[in-house]
Amino acid sequence: MKKFKIGALLAFICLTISVNAQEAKKFKIHTVAFYNLENLFDTINDPNKNDEASPIMEMKVNTSTIYKKKVHNMARVLADIGTDTAKNSPVIIGVAEVENIKVLEDVVNDPQLFSKDYGVIHYDSPDRRGIDVGLIYQKKYFTPTHSSNHELVIIDDRSGRRVYTRDQLLVSGKLDGELIHILVNHWPSRSGGEARSRPKRVAAAKLSKKIIDSLQTADPYAKVIIMGDFNDDPTNTSIKDVLGAKKEKEDVALKGIYNPFESLFKMGIGSNAYRDSWSLFDQVLVTQPFLEKDYSSWRLYQAHVFNKNYLVNKKGRYKGYPFRSFSNGGFTDGFSDHFPAYIYLIKQVD
Repeated sequence: MKKFKIGALLAFICLTISVNAQEAKKFKIHTVAFYNLENLFDTINDPNKNDEASPIMEMKVNTSTIYKKKVHNMARVLADIGTDTAKNSPVIIGVAEVENIKVLEDVVNDPQLFSKDYGVIHYDSPDRRGIDVGLIYQKKYFTPTHSSNHELVIIDDRSGRRVYTRDQLLVSGKLDGELIHILVNHWPSRSGGEARSRPKRVAAAKLSKKIIDSLQTADPYAKVIIMGDFNDDPTNTSIKDVLGAKKEKEDVALKGIYNPFESLFKMGIGSNAYRDSWSLFDQVLVTQPFLEKDYSSWRLYQAHVFNKNYLVNKKGRYKGYPFRSFSNGGFTDGFSDHFPAYIYLIKQVD
């Protein structure tokens, strides 16, 4: 962790020196983030979903109070991501593990976020647990022009039955007047083991690649941000081979994809932990036009995992892990079993 922070500091110093050497040039910066909100369910039973199996519904008592605390905790994190450098909450945030549009509206209407005037984009998906992905955005900076949900159809080889999982969310819009596309993912879990479940994530990666290819067919220079809880590390087949994501910028050709989180993963940085092993399932990838060396339009500046001290479990068996909301059938007043992932975008202004 220290090694990474030093590297990030040096990068910031280099940018500052570069800016100071060109006194006439000024830059603005935005944060784009992804966060798995860990079972953000409301307290109302939906007969069309298996929401009664959600942690908050299983508690039976004090659910309204717990729900309000959970929403408040989620808002606290979202309000904080990237503020050290951007001096503002993220302009765009992809989220996972949300039950419906109402819970997202409750989060953005929390006092910690209300003044930011976030908009919400959400579609119901057929996931068997009743969880979806979504997107929130600051209306002042980002204007959606199109959104669509893309169904992931997987047939289990053994049973021949369909595996119901999350749709993928595509949102296109203008970031301070510049067209970008955001693809929000929550790929199938590793339930049953990594190897046995791998084909499901490969199928998810193929769907993502198809969506990206369609955008690049229309415009080879399309600026696409691919974010999510992939349930795979940057080095796994789904991301390295199917998406074709590269670790080094110089290896990314036009229509290629760059994954800045692979370098973080190689440094031992993770976003979630299981059985004393860290993974980096939460990532934000970008297409090649974000890597150009001039800053006349939005470019990638840095990538980070948001792992501030208050998000870390301080004691017990899971000391050092992300401080999750639900454990042993109760509410911990924590946050999520994942740390958020985020990038900074930077652009020169007159």
